[in-house]
Amino acid sequence: MRTARTAAAMIAVIALAAGCSSSGGKDSEDKESGTSGGKAASTPRLKIAMVTHSGAGDTFWDIVQSGAKQAAAKDNVEFLYSNSAEAKEQADLVQTAIDKKVDGIVVTLAKPEAMKDVLAKAARAGIPVVTINSGAEFSQKYGALVHFGQDESVAGEAIGEQLTKEGRKKALCVIHEQGNVSLEQRCAGVKKTFEGTVENLNVEGTNAPASQSSIEAKLQATKDIDAVVTLGAPLAAVAVKAKADAGSKAEIDTFDLNAEVVRRLKAKEVGFAVDQQPYLQGYEAIDELWLYKTNGNVLGGGKPVLTGPAIVTGEDVPALEKYTARGTR
Repeated sequence: MRTARTAAAMIAVIALAAGCSSSGGKDSEDKESGTSGGKAASTPRLKIAMVTHSGAGDTFWDIVQSGAKQAAAKDNVEFLYSNSAEAKEQADLVQTAIDKKVDGIVVTLAKPEAMKDVLAKAARAGIPVVTINSGAEFSQKYGALVHFGQDESVAGEAIGEQLTKEGRKKALCVIHEQGNVSLEQRCAGVKKTFEGTVENLNVEGTNAPASQSSIEAKLQATKDIDAVVTLGAPLAAVAVKAKADAGSKAEIDTFDLNAEVVRRLKAKEVGFAVDQQPYLQGYEAIDELWLYKTNGNVLGGGKPVLTGPAIVTGEDVPALEKYTARGTR
Protein backbone atom coordinates (compact mmCIF):
# COMPACT_ATOMS: atom_id res chain seq x y z
CA MET A 1 0.00 0.00 0.00
CA ARG A 2 1.36 3.40 -0.90
CA THR A 3 1.86 5.89 1.89
CA ALA A 4 0.15 9.26 1.65
CA ARG A 5 3.52 10.90 1.10
CA THR A 6 4.34 8.59 -1.81
CA ALA A 7 0.94 9.32 -3.32
CA ALA A 8 1.51 13.05 -2.91
CA ALA A 9 4.86 12.73 -4.67
CA MET A 10 3.21 10.80 -7.49
CA ILE A 11 0.56 13.43 -8.08
CA ALA A 12 3.30 16.06 -8.12
CA VAL A 13 5.02 14.13 -10.92
CA ILE A 14 1.74 13.95 -12.85
CA ALA A 15 1.22 17.68 -12.34
CA LEU A 16 4.72 18.30 -13.71
CA ALA A 17 3.97 16.11 -16.72
CA ALA A 18 0.75 18.01 -17.30
CA GLY A 19 2.74 21.20 -17.36
CA CYS A 20 4.66 20.05 -20.43
CA SER A 21 3.17 20.58 -23.86
CA SER A 22 2.85 17.63 -26.21
CA SER A 23 5.03 19.42 -28.74
CA GLY A 24 7.98 19.27 -26.35
CA GLY A 25 8.06 22.76 -24.78
CA LYS A 26 7.32 23.37 -21.10
CA ASP A 27 4.05 25.13 -20.40
CA SER A 28 3.64 27.89 -17.83
CA GLU A 29 1.40 26.66 -15.00
CA ASP A 30 -1.17 28.77 -13.22
CA LYS A 31 -0.04 28.33 -9.61
CA GLU A 32 -3.48 29.03 -8.22
CA SER A 33 -5.54 26.70 -10.41
CA GLY A 34 -2.91 24.16 -11.46
CA THR A 35 -3.98 24.55 -15.10
CA SER A 36 -1.63 24.63 -18.02
CA GLY A 37 -1.17 27.85 -19.96
CA GLY A 38 0.62 26.30 -22.97
CA LYS A 39 -0.55 25.15 -26.36
CA ALA A 40 -2.59 21.98 -26.87
CA ALA A 41 -1.20 19.01 -28.75
CA SER A 42 -0.91 19.37 -32.53
CA THR A 43 -2.62 16.02 -33.04
CA PRO A 44 -6.11 15.89 -34.65
CA ARG A 45 -8.97 17.11 -32.46
CA LEU A 46 -10.65 14.23 -30.60
CA LYS A 47 -14.03 14.03 -28.87
CA ILE A 48 -14.09 11.93 -25.68
CA ALA A 49 -17.12 11.30 -23.45
CA MET A 50 -17.03 10.44 -19.76
CA VAL A 51 -20.16 8.85 -18.27
CA THR A 52 -20.22 8.17 -14.53
CA HIS A 53 -22.63 6.87 -11.90
CA SER A 54 -22.29 10.04 -9.83
CA GLY A 55 -25.26 11.26 -7.86
CA ALA A 56 -26.05 14.92 -7.28
CA GLY A 57 -23.64 16.94 -5.16
CA ASP A 58 -20.82 14.39 -4.93
CA THR A 59 -17.63 16.47 -4.86
CA PHE A 60 -15.50 13.40 -5.65
CA TRP A 61 -16.56 13.67 -9.28
CA ASP A 62 -15.66 17.35 -9.44
CA ILE A 63 -12.08 16.28 -8.76
CA VAL A 64 -12.26 13.52 -11.40
CA GLN A 65 -13.50 16.08 -13.92
CA SER A 66 -10.74 18.50 -12.95
CA GLY A 67 -8.13 15.91 -13.92
CA ALA A 68 -9.99 14.97 -17.11
CA LYS A 69 -10.28 18.60 -18.21
CA GLN A 70 -6.58 19.20 -17.60
CA ALA A 71 -5.66 16.23 -19.79
CA ALA A 72 -8.21 17.27 -22.43
CA ALA A 73 -6.70 20.77 -22.62
CA LYS A 74 -3.23 19.28 -23.08
CA ASP A 75 -4.30 16.68 -25.64
CA ASN A 76 -6.54 18.83 -27.89
CA VAL A 77 -9.63 16.90 -26.79
CA GLU A 78 -13.25 18.03 -26.62
CA PHE A 79 -14.40 16.66 -23.27
CA LEU A 80 -18.05 15.68 -22.77
CA TYR A 81 -19.28 14.78 -19.28
CA SER A 82 -22.59 13.25 -18.22
CA ASN A 83 -23.75 11.25 -15.22
CA SER A 84 -26.64 9.43 -13.59
CA ALA A 85 -26.93 7.43 -10.39
CA GLU A 86 -29.55 5.26 -12.12
CA ALA A 87 -27.92 2.35 -13.94
CA LYS A 88 -30.31 2.34 -16.91
CA GLU A 89 -29.93 6.09 -17.38
CA GLN A 90 -26.14 5.76 -17.25
CA ALA A 91 -26.32 3.12 -19.99
CA ASP A 92 -28.55 5.43 -22.05
CA LEU A 93 -25.96 8.19 -21.70
CA VAL A 94 -23.28 5.85 -23.03
CA GLN A 95 -25.57 5.09 -25.99
CA THR A 96 -25.91 8.85 -26.58
CA ALA A 97 -22.11 9.11 -26.71
CA ILE A 98 -21.99 6.26 -29.23
CA ASP A 99 -24.62 8.01 -31.35
CA LYS A 100 -22.45 11.16 -31.32
CA LYS A 101 -19.63 9.07 -32.81
CA VAL A 102 -17.16 10.07 -30.11
CA ASP A 103 -13.54 8.97 -30.42
CA GLY A 104 -13.46 7.35 -26.99
CA ILE A 105 -15.56 6.70 -23.89
CA VAL A 106 -14.61 6.74 -20.21
CA VAL A 107 -17.13 4.93 -18.01
CA THR A 108 -17.62 3.67 -14.47
CA LEU A 109 -18.90 0.17 -13.71
CA ALA A 110 -20.61 0.63 -10.35
CA LYS A 111 -23.47 -1.58 -11.60
CA PRO A 112 -21.62 -3.51 -14.28
CA GLU A 113 -24.39 -5.77 -15.58
CA ALA A 114 -26.36 -2.71 -16.71
CA MET A 115 -23.41 -1.56 -18.83
CA LYS A 116 -22.57 -4.86 -20.52
CA ASP A 117 -24.76 -4.55 -23.63
CA VAL A 118 -24.07 -0.89 -24.36
CA LEU A 119 -20.30 -1.40 -24.05
CA ALA A 120 -20.61 -4.24 -26.55
CA LYS A 121 -22.26 -1.71 -28.89
CA ALA A 122 -19.33 0.66 -28.38
CA ALA A 123 -16.94 -2.15 -29.32
CA ARG A 124 -18.93 -2.91 -32.49
CA ALA A 125 -18.81 0.80 -33.37
CA GLY A 126 -15.02 0.74 -33.01
CA ILE A 127 -15.02 3.17 -30.07
CA PRO A 128 -12.29 2.43 -27.49
CA VAL A 129 -13.38 2.40 -23.85
CA VAL A 130 -11.50 3.05 -20.61
CA THR A 131 -13.06 2.31 -17.21
CA ILE A 132 -12.37 4.21 -14.01
CA ASN A 133 -13.13 4.04 -10.29
CA SER A 134 -15.41 1.01 -10.03
CA GLY A 135 -15.84 -2.46 -11.49
CA ALA A 136 -12.17 -3.20 -12.21
CA GLU A 137 -12.81 -6.93 -12.40
CA PHE A 138 -15.32 -6.39 -15.21
CA SER A 139 -13.25 -3.92 -17.22
CA GLN A 140 -11.29 -6.28 -19.44
CA LYS A 141 -14.25 -8.67 -19.71
CA TYR A 142 -16.37 -5.86 -21.16
CA GLY A 143 -13.71 -4.89 -23.70
CA ALA A 144 -12.09 -1.86 -22.03
CA LEU A 145 -8.47 -1.03 -22.81
CA VAL A 146 -7.53 -0.47 -19.16
CA HIS A 147 -8.99 0.42 -15.75
CA PHE A 148 -7.78 3.27 -13.53
CA GLY A 149 -8.66 3.15 -9.85
CA GLN A 150 -7.92 1.51 -6.55
CA ASP A 151 -8.52 -2.13 -5.69
CA GLU A 152 -11.63 -1.67 -3.53
CA SER A 153 -11.11 -4.84 -1.52
CA VAL A 154 -7.51 -3.90 -0.74
CA ALA A 155 -8.63 -0.39 0.24
CA GLY A 156 -11.21 -1.86 2.62
CA GLU A 157 -8.59 -4.18 4.07
CA ALA A 158 -6.35 -1.17 4.71
CA ILE A 159 -9.10 0.44 6.78
CA GLY A 160 -9.70 -2.79 8.69
CA GLU A 161 -6.02 -3.01 9.53
CA GLN A 162 -5.94 0.62 10.64
CA LEU A 163 -8.99 0.17 12.90
CA THR A 164 -7.40 -2.90 14.46
CA LYS A 165 -4.16 -0.98 15.00
CA GLU A 166 -6.13 1.72 16.82
CA GLY A 167 -7.78 -0.88 19.06
CA ARG A 168 -11.34 -0.33 17.78
CA LYS A 169 -13.89 -3.03 18.58
CA LYS A 170 -17.09 -2.32 16.63
CA ALA A 171 -17.39 -0.51 13.30
CA LEU A 172 -20.35 0.75 11.31
CA CYS A 173 -19.79 0.70 7.53
CA VAL A 174 -22.14 3.19 5.84
CA ILE A 175 -23.16 2.27 2.26
CA HIS A 176 -24.58 5.31 0.48
CA GLU A 177 -25.67 3.58 -2.75
CA GLN A 178 -27.25 0.14 -2.64
CA GLY A 179 -26.16 -2.24 -5.40
CA ASN A 180 -22.86 -0.47 -6.05
CA VAL A 181 -20.36 -3.34 -6.25
CA SER A 182 -17.40 -1.16 -5.30
CA LEU A 183 -19.01 0.00 -2.07
CA GLU A 184 -19.91 -3.54 -1.12
CA GLN A 185 -16.31 -4.61 -1.78
CA ARG A 186 -15.05 -1.85 0.50
CA CYS A 187 -17.13 -2.99 3.46
CA ALA A 188 -16.23 -6.64 2.75
CA GLY A 189 -12.55 -5.65 2.81
CA VAL A 190 -12.98 -3.92 6.17
CA LYS A 191 -14.61 -7.07 7.58
CA LYS A 192 -11.80 -9.26 6.25
CA THR A 193 -8.98 -7.62 8.19
CA PHE A 194 -10.70 -5.91 11.14
CA GLU A 195 -10.36 -7.98 14.30
CA GLY A 196 -13.53 -6.43 15.73
CA THR A 197 -17.06 -6.65 14.36
CA VAL A 198 -18.50 -4.75 11.39
CA GLU A 199 -22.14 -3.92 10.68
CA ASN A 200 -23.30 -2.41 7.38
CA LEU A 201 -25.83 0.42 7.24
CA ASN A 202 -27.54 1.44 3.98
CA VAL A 203 -28.44 5.12 3.65
CA GLU A 204 -29.76 7.36 0.88
CA GLY A 205 -26.52 9.04 -0.12
CA THR A 206 -28.09 11.81 -2.19
CA ASN A 207 -30.26 12.86 0.77
CA ALA A 208 -27.93 14.27 3.44
CA PRO A 209 -30.60 14.93 6.13
CA ALA A 210 -32.00 11.40 5.78
CA SER A 211 -28.51 9.90 5.86
CA GLN A 212 -27.65 11.89 8.97
CA SER A 213 -30.83 10.73 10.71
CA SER A 214 -30.11 7.07 9.86
CA ILE A 215 -26.55 7.23 11.19
CA GLU A 216 -27.63 9.14 14.30
CA ALA A 217 -30.37 6.62 15.07
CA LYS A 218 -27.93 3.73 14.72
CA LEU A 219 -25.39 5.36 17.02
CA GLN A 220 -28.07 6.04 19.62
CA ALA A 221 -29.33 2.45 19.45
CA THR A 222 -25.89 0.82 19.47
CA LYS A 223 -23.77 2.62 22.03
CA ASP A 224 -20.70 0.39 21.65
CA ILE A 225 -19.98 1.44 18.05
CA ASP A 226 -16.55 3.06 18.29
CA ALA A 227 -15.85 3.64 14.58
CA VAL A 228 -18.01 4.85 11.69
CA VAL A 229 -16.62 4.25 8.20
CA THR A 230 -18.18 6.28 5.41
CA LEU A 231 -17.52 5.24 1.82
CA GLY A 232 -17.40 8.70 0.27
CA ALA A 233 -16.05 12.09 1.33
CA PRO A 234 -19.42 13.95 1.41
CA LEU A 235 -20.81 11.39 3.87
CA ALA A 236 -17.96 12.04 6.32
CA ALA A 237 -19.32 15.49 7.19
CA VAL A 238 -22.80 13.99 7.56
CA ALA A 239 -21.45 11.35 9.94
CA VAL A 240 -19.62 13.98 12.02
CA LYS A 241 -22.92 15.81 12.57
CA ALA A 242 -24.76 12.55 13.33
CA LYS A 243 -22.11 11.61 15.90
CA ALA A 244 -22.45 14.98 17.65
CA ASP A 245 -26.25 14.80 17.79
CA ALA A 246 -26.17 11.22 19.04
CA GLY A 247 -23.65 12.03 21.77
CA SER A 248 -21.41 9.26 20.44
CA LYS A 249 -17.66 8.97 20.94
CA ALA A 250 -17.12 6.90 17.79
CA GLU A 251 -14.27 7.89 15.49
CA ILE A 252 -15.36 8.97 11.99
CA ASP A 253 -13.17 7.60 9.20
CA THR A 254 -13.78 7.75 5.47
CA PHE A 255 -12.88 6.74 1.98
CA ASP A 256 -11.83 9.57 -0.33
CA LEU A 257 -10.66 13.12 0.14
CA ASN A 258 -12.05 16.55 -0.56
CA ALA A 259 -11.35 19.98 0.93
CA GLU A 260 -13.97 19.41 3.65
CA VAL A 261 -12.43 16.11 4.74
CA VAL A 262 -8.96 17.66 4.84
CA ARG A 263 -10.31 20.47 7.03
CA ARG A 264 -11.95 17.94 9.37
CA LEU A 265 -8.77 15.84 9.50
CA LYS A 266 -6.93 18.95 10.59
CA ALA A 267 -9.60 19.64 13.24
CA LYS A 268 -9.42 15.97 14.35
CA GLU A 269 -13.12 15.50 13.60
CA VAL A 270 -12.14 12.74 11.16
CA GLY A 271 -9.56 10.17 12.20
CA PHE A 272 -8.18 9.13 8.82
CA ALA A 273 -9.15 8.88 5.16
CA VAL A 274 -8.30 6.53 2.31
CA ASP A 275 -7.26 8.43 -0.81
CA GLN A 276 -7.66 6.92 -4.30
CA GLN A 277 -6.57 10.09 -6.17
CA PRO A 278 -9.64 10.88 -8.30
CA TYR A 279 -7.81 13.64 -10.17
CA LEU A 280 -5.37 11.03 -11.40
CA GLN A 281 -8.21 8.73 -12.51
CA GLY A 282 -9.76 11.46 -14.65
CA TYR A 283 -6.45 12.68 -16.04
CA GLU A 284 -5.07 9.28 -16.97
CA ALA A 285 -8.34 8.08 -18.52
CA ILE A 286 -8.40 10.93 -21.04
CA ASP A 287 -4.65 10.76 -21.62
CA GLU A 288 -4.83 7.00 -22.23
CA LEU A 289 -7.50 7.37 -24.92
CA TRP A 290 -5.44 10.12 -26.57
CA LEU A 291 -2.31 7.94 -26.42
CA TYR A 292 -4.22 5.00 -27.88
CA LYS A 293 -5.79 7.00 -30.70
CA THR A 294 -2.56 8.78 -31.65
CA ASN A 295 0.11 6.13 -30.89
CA GLY A 296 -1.63 2.83 -30.12
CA ASN A 297 -0.29 2.88 -26.55
CA VAL A 298 -2.05 1.08 -23.67
CA LEU A 299 -0.90 1.95 -20.16
CA GLY A 300 -0.37 -1.01 -17.88
CA GLY A 301 -0.49 -3.41 -20.81
CA GLY A 302 -4.24 -3.69 -20.31
CA LYS A 303 -3.99 -4.56 -16.61
CA PRO A 304 -5.62 -2.31 -13.97
CA VAL A 305 -3.53 0.73 -13.10
CA LEU A 306 -3.85 1.45 -9.37
CA THR A 307 -4.24 5.03 -8.12
CA GLY A 308 -4.61 4.06 -4.44
CA PRO A 309 -5.17 3.33 -1.63
CA ALA A 310 -3.21 5.61 0.67
CA ILE A 311 -4.05 6.21 4.33
CA VAL A 312 -4.16 9.95 5.08
CA THR A 313 -4.17 11.34 8.62
CA GLY A 314 -4.05 14.80 10.15
CA GLU A 315 -0.24 14.64 9.98
CA ASP A 316 -0.43 14.63 6.18
CA VAL A 317 -2.70 17.68 5.92
CA PRO A 318 0.08 20.31 5.49
CA ALA A 319 1.31 18.51 2.37
CA LEU A 320 -2.21 18.22 0.91
CA GLU A 321 -3.93 21.54 1.62
CA LYS A 322 -2.60 23.35 -1.45
CA TYR A 323 -3.78 20.51 -3.69
CA THR A 324 -7.26 20.37 -2.22
CA ALA A 325 -7.50 24.15 -2.63
CA ARG A 326 -6.80 23.64 -6.34
CA GLY A 327 -9.34 20.84 -6.61
CA THR A 328 -6.72 18.26 -7.56
CA ARG A 329 -6.88 16.13 -4.38
